[in-house]
Amino acid sequence: MFIAPPCGEKRRHRRKEHKPPVSQHSCVYNQRVKMADTSSSNPQSLGFTEKLKSWLSWSWTYVCAVWFAMVLTMIYVLRSPLKLQETVTAASVFLNTLTPKFYVALTGTSSLISGLILIFEWWYFRKYGTSFIEQVSVSHLRPLLGGVENSSSSGGLFSPVNGSAEPRPSVSECKVWRNPLNLFRGAEYNRYTWVTGKEPLTYYDMNLSAQDHQTFFSVDTQQLRPEDAGQCVVMQKAWRERNPQARIRAAYQAIELNPDCAAAYVLLAEEEATTITEAERLFKQALKSAGRDTNLLVYIKRRLAMCARKLGRIKEAVKMMRDLMKEFPLLGMLNIHENLLESLLELQAYADVQAVLAKYDDISLPKSATICYTSALLKARAVSDKFSPEAASRRGLSTAEMNAVEAIHRAVEFNPHVPKYLLEMKSLILPPEHILKRGDSEAVAYAFFHLQHWKRAEGALNLLHCTWEGTFRIIPYPLEKGHLFYPYPGCTETADRELLPSFHEVSVYPKKELPFFILFTAGLCSFTAMLAMLTHHFPELMGVFAKAFFSTLFAPLGFFADKIEGFMLTRI
Repeated sequence: MFIAPPCGEKRRHRRKEHKPPVSQHSCVYNQRVKMADTSSSNPQSLGFTEKLKSWLSWSWTYVCAVWFAMVLTMIYVLRSPLKLQETVTAASVFLNTLTPKFYVALTGTSSLISGLILIFEWWYFRKYGTSFIEQVSVSHLRPLLGGVENSSSSGGLFSPVNGSAEPRPSVSECKVWRNPLNLFRGAEYNRYTWVTGKEPLTYYDMNLSAQDHQTFFSVDTQQLRPEDAGQCVVMQKAWRERNPQARIRAAYQAIELNPDCAAAYVLLAEEEATTITEAERLFKQALKSAGRDTNLLVYIKRRLAMCARKLGRIKEAVKMMRDLMKEFPLLGMLNIHENLLESLLELQAYADVQAVLAKYDDISLPKSATICYTSALLKARAVSDKFSPEAASRRGLSTAEMNAVEAIHRAVEFNPHVPKYLLEMKSLILPPEHILKRGDSEAVAYAFFHLQHWKRAEGALNLLHCTWEGTFRIIPYPLEKGHLFYPYPGCTETADRELLPSFHEVSVYPKKELPFFILFTAGLCSFTAMLAMLTHHFPELMGVFAKAFFSTLFAPLGFFADKIEGFMLTRI
């Protein structure tokens, strides 16, 4: 029995422990790589243009040196017609007549301009995570100087001079997943908005959910009766509506066309119901009308199990989840086992949790923060109640403690953002409807539901606090190579900023160093401001200092000019 996966769940997630499925995008990408390899391996395919570009890149330094020497020679030859000596003398007289106020204004203006550049650079770095000047330099100036070409012209690859191609990390490689524990919009997200006035979901996140619903609940209207086709068309439009009230009105319109429209009841349960009890009632009504639509049955039963979990009927929720996994065993992509793990932890059925982990924490299956951190929690729980950092430093770690620490290091390497939320070093927000594996959005979603389970295990958070930072001493530089998993992707920050609301400070790993131009403009602004202040208070002393500085600066130039002039006179 085939179930069309939601479009938000066709993912490509690279790990050392799991070989990702091949998607259409990756097939095109691999074909480009093979074409590039084929063309680079054939010496006849390297055309005249590429050879000329390679030669220009190699000779660029020498061309610049020759050009500079030619300019100096031309200036020397034309020194008499251009009256350079008289011009230099006139400029010296003019500079000597300037008052200190001019230099105060000059340095003050320089400080102001560099300060404005610093403010813009800092704002751009905080918003986009890169330097504007560096980005412009790399994008526009570096190709002109024979460096890396724009990725758009090379099919997403770096194209070095030697012909070798290296994959360039792109944002498209960071695919998002449907959050298996996502909240209800009407009963939970909207109530947060009513209380705080803040929107917990971004437009990008809600748009992904709309695409998921259109794909998951899509029906071939040509095979339906006219009255059923009409309500399907209405529901397809309802999922695309941006306005929640318009979606709700469309759902009621679909129910008028067909009182047994299950998708309409699903929409009302998700968005109009203001309580979990009301949402559960609407989902039960949808279940009666779902018929044999497998996609609807799976979605509704899962949400009913989540309603039971939220209403405190945890054993009933566990039974419903187990039955759902048994009835549809090929639905691992929907991650229903993560809902089951959270419910079993709430029951403190740790043996059952271990049994689920034994099945899903496998080297051939994709990992998640829930899998890795739940495994770490179980191992930490066995030793955390008696763990003492002082005693461990004296006698060393026991085998069980070492296993717990290694499990924590494994979990932190997979997602390094989680510990700050579990240790309450960062404030939590409502989780988004979609998450990015190994990203801050996944960390928020995991900690939101599992923080209580870590608090319930005595000493588990203390063990995490003492050991989690040691992970970063084990991992090599994360953007080059990983330890237990593939290197940490560099595109998570951009995707997380799209998934998480603007009032949340996105956690970034690895921490980015300040770009050079921010430090440069900060130093330039401070230096010119100091010069302006000193020139204003000590004009005569600064004048003497400036003359001595420029005399020392131009002394080597004058020395070489005299030597060249003497050499030319002897030749003549």
